[in-house]
Amino acid sequence: MTYPVSAGKEGIKVKPEIMEREKLYHIIHDEKIFLIFKDSQDVLNCYEIEERELVEGAKTLPDDELEPFLEEYIQTNIPAKRS
Repeated sequence: MTYPVSAGKEGIKVKPEIMEREKLYHIIHDEKIFLIFKDSQDVLNCYEIEERELVEGAKTLPDDELEPFLEEYIQTNIPAKRS
């Protein structure tokens, strides 16, 4: 199956018609990580990460290791909210 997110000179192209709902897709473009997903109501959501440490680390990983890499970063570098 064709990956629904691609990047080129013109920018990022998304093909929502071939995206699965609630599945995270990612791409690295212009020194940023873009996380894109289509929710249960078919609304597209996009998050942009430009922190250099994360982008550089992500460039060296196979695609299937990006989510665990980001999760580990969040757990070790972002303080939990206290109630």
